[in-house]
Amino acid sequence: MKRYSPAIMVLCIFAGIIIGVYMTYDKAVKSALKYNGASKVDELMQLVHMNYVDSISMDEIIETAMPKILADLDPHSTYIPAKDLEATNADLKSSFSGIGVRFVIEQDTLHITDVIRGGPSEQVGLLAGDLLITVNDTLFVGEPCTNEAAMSKLKGPKGTNVKLGIKRYGSDNLLHFDITRGDIPLESIEVYYTIDNRWGYIMIERFAENTFSEFIIAMVKLLQKECEGVIIDVRGNGGGYLGVALQIANEFLGKDDIIVYTEGVHQERLIERANGYGNFQQMPLVILTDETSASASEILAGTVQDNDRGTIIGRRTFGIGLVQQPFEFNDGSAVRLTIARYHTPSGRCIQKPYTKGEDEEYAMDIAHRYERGEFFSQDSIHQNDSLIYKTQMGRTVYGGGGIMPDIFVSSDTTDITSYFTQVVTKGLIRQYTFAYSNNNRPTLSAFKTYEPMLEYLKKQNLLEEFIAYAEAKGIKPTYWQIQKSKKRIEQSIYSNIIYNIQGMLEHTKYINTFDPTVKRAIEILEKGESFPVAVVE
Repeated sequence: MKRYSPAIMVLCIFAGIIIGVYMTYDKAVKSALKYNGASKVDELMQLVHMNYVDSISMDEIIETAMPKILADLDPHSTYIPAKDLEATNADLKSSFSGIGVRFVIEQDTLHITDVIRGGPSEQVGLLAGDLLITVNDTLFVGEPCTNEAAMSKLKGPKGTNVKLGIKRYGSDNLLHFDITRGDIPLESIEVYYTIDNRWGYIMIERFAENTFSEFIIAMVKLLQKECEGVIIDVRGNGGGYLGVALQIANEFLGKDDIIVYTEGVHQERLIERANGYGNFQQMPLVILTDETSASASEILAGTVQDNDRGTIIGRRTFGIGLVQQPFEFNDGSAVRLTIARYHTPSGRCIQKPYTKGEDEEYAMDIAHRYERGEFFSQDSIHQNDSLIYKTQMGRTVYGGGGIMPDIFVSSDTTDITSYFTQVVTKGLIRQYTFAYSNNNRPTLSAFKTYEPMLEYLKKQNLLEEFIAYAEAKGIKPTYWQIQKSKKRIEQSIYSNIIYNIQGMLEHTKYINTFDPTVKRAIEILEKGESFPVAVVE
């Protein structure tokens, strides 16, 4: 933990506390100040203001002190300045105002990867593969082209205009488009489809405002295709609104089954139970997790596991079990303060251990897991034997840090070489596939699903082309490196091109054909083993 001089620390702490005296956002906070020397804080602030040797900004002191105070509590209590609050909340909203494109920045140029259906950009004729060159007649390539700058220029109030200069494949001249910004829907479930005409697959990217309605729509469409069971993929899902995760869990649980309960020193135990009206209570269920599944994702996985309602497959989840409540200040800033802990139905808290004030060590936990071999071997995961709990059927589960899956699937790195690591780290595969996609877009766009496109790509000697491309960039492989990493490099090339041309759905369909976790889930469903069996002692 960083060390500060006592004088500065005292000043920072009192400066952070004093803001609560003037911001009437919660009676409990004002009460706490009353009993912790608010008058003394007033006196200190007045002394500093009237007597300090240099001119200072009390507002700046307060803004600096707030995050330091909260960081000393726990890793997830945070201060959000007014200028950042809207952006912080944006990902969990159902829509935002903008032009309706997805993009990436490659070689200092913004590449449009997808045009959102029904959005302003589609209406004026923007296409995937277009390169953004100017914004409002100002050059937007090179150093000015950053993700932050692009978001700032393309987003904006509904009804406002922005003029874009576009370079399009096959056109020598810059194309100009005047776009009126509008409401752009944010989908948290872009990918759902049936595997082998039997098993539904739903990827939930985050738990946002509209996620539950999106989930129900996805399930209805899967059932129309006579889906016999469902795989819910929350790998990479960092959480979001807990209430949405509870709604989804409720759809699979029986009446009065506990979903989750919360408890804190100032928060009485609050138990959330299923209401018995879930539409999919008998549906075979598998949930996929990994080390980036966090918070609400872990609650969903934990309640399914503790109620013996389905099978969890993948790797141990992140381990966030703290409840944050937002409190807003009059100046537009806010704090997200931890007020309670989540507990799964068996009673376990999934919050991984942390030492107050040591955020850096906490943030490095995933790296430490990798170094210990947790991604590759279940035996490398050391469960806390003092935190043993039982599911409804008597199966053993552990508390003290994330949700351990029922079936562990390791991360396969046997075909990774230093060559593959270099070309990925330097972004060469992505750069090559972007160029290839743009140069061959008319031909590739004729394919509507990934299967025929894949057959075409396999005949184009792309591996040899890429090796030459990477060598021109200064990275030359040995023969054995290519032999060892050949399949992985080819899969990366194909999947990138499929994404560039056909989008996330077809990209995911292709990836899932060789994803070991998805393949294991299908195996469990086909064997009829998604419902865990009771332990007989």
